[in-house]
Amino acid sequence: MTPQCVPCLPRGVRLADDRVRGLRVLLGPERVLMLDQIGDAVLSRVDGARSVRAISEDLAQTFAAPRDQIETDVLTYLGDLADKRLLEARHG
Repeated sequence: MTPQCVPCLPRGVRLADDRVRGLRVLLGPERVLMLDQIGDAVLSRVDGARSVRAISEDLAQTFAAPRDQIETDVLTYLGDLADKRLLEARHG
């Protein structure tokens, strides 16, 4: 995963609202990942069109945080999801 990669949710994986717990979840084949506010903020920006860098810049502006720090965290988080096959990335 690099800043130029464009992440997307693969077929069979989607974001959903868990009304019982009042939070967002990432649903995959035989998996449910409960998202905290940070995970939800990152994944809600994954649209298959924006690069990791663009997502990081948007988060940095939204939360008034340094883009470099945000980008490092986003790369780690999305890389972990890709390792679990809950995310795919095209190299841009």
